[in-house]
Amino acid sequence: MGTNGSTMLEPLRQGLPPIDPAAVSCSASCALPARYEAVRGARKFTSRTLTQWELADRFDDVALVVSELVTNALRHALPADSPRERDQEPPVRLHLMRWTGRLVCAVRDPSEESPVAGEAEDSAESGRGLFLVDSFSDSWGWHPLAGPLTGKVVWALFRLHAE
Repeated sequence: MGTNGSTMLEPLRQGLPPIDPAAVSCSASCALPARYEAVRGARKFTSRTLTQWELADRFDDVALVVSELVTNALRHALPADSPRERDQEPPVRLHLMRWTGRLVCAVRDPSEESPVAGEAEDSAESGRGLFLVDSFSDSWGWHPLAGPLTGKVVWALFRLHAE
């Protein structure tokens, strides 16, 4: 992960609950193609990352939230998308970050619309997804991206039990 990775996280950090950004001990991210199979890829990436960080016991809750966030992001990334150029950045990106007592998963998508539980027309799906995110994570939120990037980041925070 080069400098691009850390600058990507700047607006993300601003939208998070007060946590010292310097205390991030680990972070990983992966770009996801604008196809629904990306959810499976995101779950595999999450599994590998949590195993490396010795947090495999949190996989079920984190994977469920990652799946919902990625599904929502793809729903916004896909419909209006024209065929993408090969060198274009994939529209959806998953970030996992670990602080000493917290884990954050964040998903970037190209839509600037706010995620609102239960107010979308297909509220049975959208509202349910955000309800699950709210139920399985300790907190969640979103913010628009800053700078040249358009879209937003939706994040969910998990408290890790002290060893």
